[in-house]
Amino acid sequence: MNFILKWFPYLLSGISVGGQYALIAIGYTMVYGILRLINFAHGDIFMAAGIIMIYLTTVMPLGAAIVLVLLLTVLLGFSVERIAYKPLRTAPRMSVMISAIGVSYLIQNVVAYLTGGLTKQFVEIPWISDTVVILGASTKRVTVITPILTVVLVIVLVFLINHTKVGMAMRAVSRDFETSLLMGIRINTVISITFIIGSFLAAVGSLLYFTNYTGVTYTSGAMPGLKAFVAAVFGGIGSIPGAVVGAFVIGVCETLLKGMGLTAFSDAFTFALLIVILVAKPAGLFGENIKEKV
Repeated sequence: MNFILKWFPYLLSGISVGGQYALIAIGYTMVYGILRLINFAHGDIFMAAGIIMIYLTTVMPLGAAIVLVLLLTVLLGFSVERIAYKPLRTAPRMSVMISAIGVSYLIQNVVAYLTGGLTKQFVEIPWISDTVVILGASTKRVTVITPILTVVLVIVLVFLINHTKVGMAMRAVSRDFETSLLMGIRINTVISITFIIGSFLAAVGSLLYFTNYTGVTYTSGAMPGLKAFVAAVFGGIGSIPGAVVGAFVIGVCETLLKGMGLTAFSDAFTFALLIVILVAKPAGLFGENIKEKV
């Protein structure tokens, strides 16, 4: 019993962190599923949502700021796709990847300029920032809310993809880009919707993540973004359930390692896991082996 009580807070925290990683990982896996592109700027969009929230709460009520953060983050993701990726639709894949890296550093440098490179304190959101006690363990309410909210959002997303015309178009484009174009599917609209959904989930994840880790700086999106990417690869990039499972596994393992006093190795574990999964099962746990014609 003492063993369970000792490790329960770490397990609870790991599930919460995993949920936050999952919301970011879904953006990676959706974009890759359609464009075969790793959107390296996705982690920075996540970070930008946190910075936008900090500044908006200085000029408007909290509720309005949250709504506007979601809208502005969606607009940022949409703008990145239209400005940096759409003109390169027919360009070599390497060109698009370099553009993604460029956008990532652009967002980081703009935020560094606006903030002076200083760490900004995230706002305290009433209710979800409150402390609760579960089985004798004290934690913020956001720790409990995050996995529940993540599962609900994933269920809604899976329903959208499997039971709506937009979702059908997404699945068609992910299967065969060229044929979908010939069949009259509005490719640009589908891609924009994909970026909008991914950015919205990243904004939600940002609000939850920075409620726990309250210091926000221009590099704050780098490590969560990388870990979310690893989660997407671990689960099978292109698979939404796979990305979610991978995120929860990484979140729990990372937190348990910290509980063992191995904090210095918690990040290393994530990338060691990436190497192992790429060697043992390159397509990931739920990924499909796609054969490409040469």
